[in-house]
Amino acid sequence: MEVFRRLPPPESRRPCALTVGNFDGVHAGHRQMIELLAEAARVRGLDVCVLTFEPHPREWFAAHPRPGMPPVTPPARISTTRDKLEALADCGVDRVCIARFDAALAALPAEDFIDRIIVDGLRAAYLMVGDDFRFGARRRGDFEMLAEAAARGAYELARLPTVEREGTRVSSSAVRDALAAGDFERARRLLGRPYTISGRVIHGRKLGRNLGFPTLNLPLHFARAAVHGVFVVQVHGLGAQPLPGVASLGTRPAVERDGRLLLEVHLFDFARDVYGERIRVEFLHKLRDEADFDSLEALSAQIRVDERQARAWFANRTRP
Repeated sequence: MEVFRRLPPPESRRPCALTVGNFDGVHAGHRQMIELLAEAARVRGLDVCVLTFEPHPREWFAAHPRPGMPPVTPPARISTTRDKLEALADCGVDRVCIARFDAALAALPAEDFIDRIIVDGLRAAYLMVGDDFRFGARRRGDFEMLAEAAARGAYELARLPTVEREGTRVSSSAVRDALAAGDFERARRLLGRPYTISGRVIHGRKLGRNLGFPTLNLPLHFARAAVHGVFVVQVHGLGAQPLPGVASLGTRPAVERDGRLLLEVHLFDFARDVYGERIRVEFLHKLRDEADFDSLEALSAQIRVDERQARAWFANRTRP
């Protein structure tokens, strides 16, 4: 899969079947859209292309409030950019363009978004979007505006019907709600796969090791995560079978004050050096919310409780 961090250069612009969105989580609704898009692309001999944005537009507007407009709350991120790209590749996407969302893109009129990005920049011959798709400055662009351009012969236009699971519209918001509630089974049904976060193991402060609980540390490069707290997990990528453990995802208020997110995983009975290796952490069950502690001794005591509870959860899961 080709990935462009801006519009493709002119020599790489081939006619494509295009869809546009944030694709956070690449849930079952996204996957159905891409399946339909891929079928349309196959019939027409086109590449399958996705246009997405970084940062998420709501993150940018939260950091750059507009005079006279209500404040914007940035969304809790379901997936990292790397995980999103891997999921799109698994769906059979040929090309992804990650447009940098900044002041220029926020101010781009909807008509120019169609002409300069969809038509000229990406050479969309076939476009598929959802009913609620909005674009351009002040979100003025909508499906009807896209339909007017299609009627002029700019591209073929298709509308994606609503995708539902158990009577609920499948959306990134629904996935975030399930994850915030610690309902990983519901999140799995909405996503169409277990909920995971992947990344490369980095060196940390070695605090966990000093407390007797060495951890694998994965940094998260966004402000808010869709999951927050202490969890039972299993880790893929370090052996033939996933390895059980307990993980904390948050800002570590007991030991840090910088507010940066970190995913820390303590694997049971594991002592290998895996710095630099890429792992995938699968979330299975929430144990508790993140908490502050008066001392490192109190923190250590709580970690021992977390490990006992996580081991018990695995034992109960495998018990006949």
